Amino acid sequence: MFRSLAVRNFRLFVVGQLFSVTGTWTMFVAQDWLVLSLSGDSGTQLAVVTTLQFLPVLLLTLHGGTLADARDRRMLLLAANATAAALSALVYGAAVAAQPRLWQIYVFAAAIGVVNAVEGPARLAFVGEMVGPDLLPNASALSGAYFNVARVGGPALAGLLIGRFGPVPVFALNAVSYAATVTSLLLMRESELHRPPGPRPRRTGGVRDGLAHVRGRRDLLLPLTLLACVCLFGFNFQLALPLLAKTEFGVGAESFGLLTSAVAAGSLAAALVTTARTGRPRAGVVIGAATAFGLCETGAGLTPTFASTLPALAAVGFTATYFAQATNHHVQLGTDRRYRGRVIALYLLILQGAAPLGSLPLSRLIELLGPRAALWTGGTLSLTAAVTALCLHRAGTRRTRSSTEKAERPRPDSNLWPLSIAGDGDGDGRTFTALPRPDPMGGQEEPTAR
Repeated sequence: MFRSLAVRNFRLFVVGQLFSVTGTWTMFVAQDWLVLSLSGDSGTQLAVVTTLQFLPVLLLTLHGGTLADARDRRMLLLAANATAAALSALVYGAAVAAQPRLWQIYVFAAAIGVVNAVEGPARLAFVGEMVGPDLLPNASALSGAYFNVARVGGPALAGLLIGRFGPVPVFALNAVSYAATVTSLLLMRESELHRPPGPRPRRTGGVRDGLAHVRGRRDLLLPLTLLACVCLFGFNFQLALPLLAKTEFGVGAESFGLLTSAVAAGSLAAALVTTARTGRPRAGVVIGAATAFGLCETGAGLTPTFASTLPALAAVGFTATYFAQATNHHVQLGTDRRYRGRVIALYLLILQGAAPLGSLPLSRLIELLGPRAALWTGGTLSLTAAVTALCLHRAGTRRTRSSTEKAERPRPDSNLWPLSIAGDGDGDGRTFTALPRPDPMGGQEEPTAR
């Protein structure tokens, strides 16, 4: 489960990220609570902040992936984390000097979004540089594990701090936490990074090349499209949690932190389960995980009490992370290395950028029907998307199998076996080459996959 932690550089990275991401999650909870306090519990204002925070991700992440393919990823991460620390310190200083204003939170959220658009693709691509291709699935899963450990501890810690000191000091704590990641990056041994010899090329192709690569690969396109639908409709459950705590259950910041931590606990369990993965998951695993998520989120929207909502949200967190990790591994391990940074950027763009597109209409639904409606509506739509993806996958598999059988059938009037059967529907890159038909006397072998 922890074999990639034997790599010193990755071990340093995990420790630094654990502190830094914990600080980030405390800041997210404080930010949401501060917005609700300043806006009179307005779900619309909360959605505006969410949109501003993730809109730069929507617009700039693909360009961040191009940077990750062309520049030193370690230096990109150093710059991004230092910038995020400075931004959080500025918010704390402005709030201490005067009464905090909503527009200050808006500016901060947008600026953090810009930083995340650069940091996200570089961070995921840098994992492969630290551990190499053989340990990449395990290291990727462990990255999800430390992220979700922070999601468990961060919101719970934020609830305690907000209840005792208010939300503003949490921004100072977040600024300090970035020092852990900066220090870990500085302590790494560059000689132990898995990099190709020679200088990194300045130009690796543009965003269009990466999109064209995905468009030509059905085994990548279908899971990414499903991810977009689930993120758009279902991954907005975080928007409903603060309103669920305040308006449905009438609890304070501490209990709100428990709701968020329940989601994170389920996510952590899923991340630990996926550390056992050693290869590329099939498309059916991705679709099955999306189906389970839709069912769990629908159920969470129907739970009647605070106590019953906690395990339901843990199930939501488990299935959401398992689905996201399965999609990540299916896409990343099936991608040509030349396009990996840009394909990772597209994955992150969908994972982090699709949710804001659904947040504003979802906030209107919450104001009309209450926060529970966001959960069962998102779950139902996610389930519909998963069923549709399953039908498309099966139809594509049948077409591929039919084409393969026709192509492999020797023609009576030809001395050659069929040409070029590309792929098997799962993107493993196999091809069959035209060879002479087998001699009945055993003079020629049958065509073999390569």
